[in-house]
Amino acid sequence: MTLTDTVRRSGREGDVAVMVTGAGTLGTLGIIKAIRRAEAFDPYIVGVDASPDARGFSLVDTAHTVSSGDGFVPDVLDVARREGVDVIFPLKSTDLRSLSEARAEFESEGIEVMVSDPSTLSTAMDTGRLYDQLVQHSYQIAPEFCRVSTYEEFIDAVRSLGYPDRRVCFKDPVSSEVRVLDPEAERFSVLPGHQMYSTVCKLGDVFSVLGDAEPFPDLVVMECPSGEEYSVDVVAREDDVPVTVSRSHDEIHPAHWYTGTVEEEPELIKSARQICELLDVEHNANFRFKYAADGTPKLIEANPHLSGSVTACVGAGANIPSLSVQHALGWELPEVSVEWGTHVTHDWQEIVTAPEKSPTTS
Repeated sequence: MTLTDTVRRSGREGDVAVMVTGAGTLGTLGIIKAIRRAEAFDPYIVGVDASPDARGFSLVDTAHTVSSGDGFVPDVLDVARREGVDVIFPLKSTDLRSLSEARAEFESEGIEVMVSDPSTLSTAMDTGRLYDQLVQHSYQIAPEFCRVSTYEEFIDAVRSLGYPDRRVCFKDPVSSEVRVLDPEAERFSVLPGHQMYSTVCKLGDVFSVLGDAEPFPDLVVMECPSGEEYSVDVVAREDDVPVTVSRSHDEIHPAHWYTGTVEEEPELIKSARQICELLDVEHNANFRFKYAADGTPKLIEANPHLSGSVTACVGAGANIPSLSVQHALGWELPEVSVEWGTHVTHDWQEIVTAPEKSPTTS
């Protein structure tokens, strides 16, 4: 794909140039707005994405359409050089590994890439490997789980974890989508290619999907905590985890909206710090927890990047996107005063593009 540019404003503005990659990612608009609200610096924001219609292009100073695949890193580096970028802020999880592997090349140009190293990503983004690490270090936050690679192992794991007396979850180790086996669930429908409409189903309903799978996919089968769900957003670097904010997930629909409350949960904050130290997480991460029936928190997912709903923290006084940029630059961070108890309703913003005009927000 040929690199194309669309200049939103003429001339260079701001004293820190921040590039956001994956500018079409859900949650981008709120993150860009949060960077705009930075008090410590005047941002000049460069957006890149493989799609010329990326939603974030409506709010950046300069937008660039870049290649996907093997051409992604060279295109991003070329744009970063020409725009004088100081910091690259990856917003799309699929961009993390390629940027991490090329981090030394960017750093040789004086460009800080806000991503952990490849070994950290490999563990954090693979649920099975992550749980193995937690168990090896005697952390009690991993749920009961089994790693399976055959249908027979899958059935044995589901039964050993208590189905049908209790619900059991399963997932691809590197996917964020969790399927729930519930004996009381309604029958689900199967799309062409064995995709499921519902994320909740009975064990018998997966026979037609998994029973004939060749090869059988690697899966993680785990207990399904039924309690409240929380997230912890962090800013981290080496042994330093200066910002941690916990918040409840009262309701969430990934494609549409999120509601939650920024609540101080010391146990979850402590666990998030421990995971960061164990995995050597750098820059940003988001950890999702659910409470089990006995009141103990269990880690459901670790995301070694900024969450799309992190703007909930901004409303409570913790502007994590702008603090992350400052931390990446090696600046001393101000004391963060979180207004615990802040309730947030987050709706993804609509983008409207008039004929022959640049995108606008509404």
